[in-house]
Amino acid sequence: MTDSKYFTTTKKGEIFELKAELNSDKKEKKKEAVKKVIASMTVGKDVSALFPDVVNCMQTDNLELKKLVYLYLMNYAKSQPDMAIMAVNTFVKDCEDPNPLIRALAVRTMGCIRVDKITEYLCEPLRKCLKDEDPYVRKTAAVCVAKLHDINAQLVEDQGFLDTLKDLISDSNPMVVANAVAALSEIAESHPNSNLLDLNPQTINKLLTALNECTEWGQIFILDCLANYTPRDDRESQSICERVTPRLSHANSAVVLSAVKVLMKFMEMLPKDLDYYGTLLKKLAPPLVTLLSAEPELQYVALRNINLIVQRRPEILKHEMKVFFVKYNDPIYVKLEKLDIMIRLASQANIAQVLAELKEYATEVDVDFVRKAVRAIGRCAIKVEQSAERCVSTLLDLIQTKVNYVVQEAIVVIKDIFRKYPNKYESVIATLCENLDSLDEPEARAAMIWIVGEYAERIDNADELLESFLEGFHDESTQVQLQLLTAIVKLFLKKPTETQELVQQVLSLATQDSDNPDLRDRGYIYWRLLSTDPVAAKEVVLAEKPLISEETDLIEPTLLEELICHIGTLASVYHKPPSAFVEGSRGVQHKRLPGNAGSGESVESPDPGSAAGVTEAPPAVIPSQGDLLGDLLNLDLTPTTTTGPPPPTTSGMQMGAMDLLGGGLDSLLGGDIGGNPAMGAAFGAPPATMPASFNAPVSGGLDDLFDLGGGVGMPMGALNPPKAVWLPAMKAKGLEISGVFVRRAGVIQMEMTLTNKAMSVMTDFAIQFNRNSFGLAPAGPLQILTPLSPNQSIEAALPLSTVGPVMKMEPLNNLQVAVKNNIDVFYFSCQYPISMLFVEDGKMERQVFLATWKDIPNDNESQFQIKDCHLNSDAASNKLQSSNIFTIAKRTVEGQDMLYQSMKLTNGIWVLAELRVQAGNPNYTISLKCRAPEVSQCVFQNYEAVLKN
Repeated sequence: MTDSKYFTTTKKGEIFELKAELNSDKKEKKKEAVKKVIASMTVGKDVSALFPDVVNCMQTDNLELKKLVYLYLMNYAKSQPDMAIMAVNTFVKDCEDPNPLIRALAVRTMGCIRVDKITEYLCEPLRKCLKDEDPYVRKTAAVCVAKLHDINAQLVEDQGFLDTLKDLISDSNPMVVANAVAALSEIAESHPNSNLLDLNPQTINKLLTALNECTEWGQIFILDCLANYTPRDDRESQSICERVTPRLSHANSAVVLSAVKVLMKFMEMLPKDLDYYGTLLKKLAPPLVTLLSAEPELQYVALRNINLIVQRRPEILKHEMKVFFVKYNDPIYVKLEKLDIMIRLASQANIAQVLAELKEYATEVDVDFVRKAVRAIGRCAIKVEQSAERCVSTLLDLIQTKVNYVVQEAIVVIKDIFRKYPNKYESVIATLCENLDSLDEPEARAAMIWIVGEYAERIDNADELLESFLEGFHDESTQVQLQLLTAIVKLFLKKPTETQELVQQVLSLATQDSDNPDLRDRGYIYWRLLSTDPVAAKEVVLAEKPLISEETDLIEPTLLEELICHIGTLASVYHKPPSAFVEGSRGVQHKRLPGNAGSGESVESPDPGSAAGVTEAPPAVIPSQGDLLGDLLNLDLTPTTTTGPPPPTTSGMQMGAMDLLGGGLDSLLGGDIGGNPAMGAAFGAPPATMPASFNAPVSGGLDDLFDLGGGVGMPMGALNPPKAVWLPAMKAKGLEISGVFVRRAGVIQMEMTLTNKAMSVMTDFAIQFNRNSFGLAPAGPLQILTPLSPNQSIEAALPLSTVGPVMKMEPLNNLQVAVKNNIDVFYFSCQYPISMLFVEDGKMERQVFLATWKDIPNDNESQFQIKDCHLNSDAASNKLQSSNIFTIAKRTVEGQDMLYQSMKLTNGIWVLAELRVQAGNPNYTISLKCRAPEVSQCVFQNYEAVLKN
């Protein structure tokens, strides 16, 4: 009879009977009793009262009984910690048992008992098992270290288990190596900055040797570890790729995807003209194709990963279009994913094949799939210009089928084709107009109205068509109403005499009878434009439109790089970085692909140890402001809480308060900044309270430098710039952010006005910065405590700290920001005036000034001209003082005033200046000296802005 009998008993009051049986002298009876206890425990009964009796059964040679007792122990040790200590002696004894299975069982159970009281007793047995002669025991002990580290990290470090674990990477048994790598990776994940996995060429060689012989899950651990390594050069990269390639033919799809991840990463370092590069591309296709013959769930995971691979390297699968053709019995989620990949692979060479297939899909019964297929035809037209005519003809054929939802989708995509190829396919408009009556979906109606308005001069009865829509104006959706308003205004500008009545009717409906603020505002704007300046109205409304882009749904490049580094994980299925869906205290590392070979790009290894023996490369450069912003997509932007007092000025978002720039920018900024970056943001206001007066006594000597006459007066007022629009509403689904940086009483603040120009309420605001040159980071959450209603603005002041993570930006004062609300995450760039970073104690002693000026090499001196400035030297000095630029001394030589000034940045860098002001000459000369000459350009721009304001 099977063990299922233990789960079927319905007896009550059996605890007493079980207690008696557990204390029986007969081994068989004991075993039966323990089985009954485990069965009760499994179905949820509380059998913790039997703890001492079950623990007494541990003293046995029967492996089956021992396993059952250990199972019980793992379950109840947490609720009975004092009793669990009774088991310690048995663990110690079992760890020295001649049978390796019992030794391994003991060490495995030890790792699962999460009781602080007994962990220290288990250190000695674990140490012995880590050096056991049997590899089975060693591999089990390796995993136990990771479990113990999770319970008490300090204990593991103090006992030296991490060093022993590192030694196991050199073990002769491949399974021990794999488990050691898995354990170290697990520990490193919770301590991202620790240098645990010291990956160097020797270690990599050991891992690659073990890769061929360990089990499939061991191979996955090793491949994932290899993916964190950055090779020194293309030769090493090729060597690793050659040794990993055989894993592509493995039967386990997880091994295949892990191997693909390693190869995709290391290919970045291979020159494209290398023969091996082409060979590798050919080798990557077959395993990916094979994954598509698995069951649907696996196919879906494979397709989501292939979607990423095709965006990064479409050449891998460019000849494999047919495998992505949809089968009649594919589930809808597989069909839609295949369709997406087909469009990504579409090219001039295969477009005929693709279009024939898509036309077939458009006659399917699944409505969602048909809609997507029709849209796909439009996307092909936009992507492959040579195929546009054929696509339009296919869409017209589909319109002739008169299937309602097909016709509506076709009209929506034809509108996009008109945007891409203006004045090319307008001959089809007549056919579209025939189907006006069948349109009932807002998007299709809006698209048709846009077409009629845009090409009104070619449609004889355009006014009648638009008038037919106007009859039910108030019943239409907002999207249709807005489009109709614009289309009728376009029609009026093209045919003013015939449509005057129509335009007055629509403007009246939009402005007087509508409750929608967006529609009303647009109506008023058109009304005023038409009534005051019809020529301007024509220029605005009939302006030439930009062509639409061919790929609107590509993943942003920096996010794509990170997702490629996570192939084979949930991130690659969700198409989101791990930080977007992994909760908890573990630090999620943001991974990046290495720079291309020979391109001069910097290489950033995700593992600090991987660059051992190599000169440390500067941090990877974040994409330019035109792109969506690199790391910001990886940041976990949690909404601000709306209760309780504002948080203290330090925040977890600052990621450590190290003075990363304390030693000067010399160590941080690799290479010349170059260029003359324009200042995108306005300059901020000064502190509300100013330092003491500059009236200092005059002292002689010191090479006659400070032979001054008189002091310098108090400041005359600060620079109060207007707010600049940082995030336009059209780029952020209706959210507009304008702002300015100010420094008040020593605190840097980002003062913002958030305006809701959308139709829905906005809530749950949060903000995060990307790494930047001076470590600017929010000192607390964005405090917006009330919902932001449509057409409402709200002021917010965000205090900033300067102890965030650091990375050189271009230009130096560039700041990349992510703002999240209940609608989406939005990204923008702005530039802060460097005066925000000038601290209040930036006045240098005179003697120190002279010594420092001499000490800084002449090569670090930069000279600039400030033109058209009509202030005398005292007025200039007062103005500059408002930005924490302090005048140390002033002297006059041959009618020319020379001001010697100092300022100090938040990271401890001093900038020294000599400003020459000649009476009657509107051009000033300024010389700047600094140990980090990269900041000079920004400082000069600050001088210019302050003095010319």
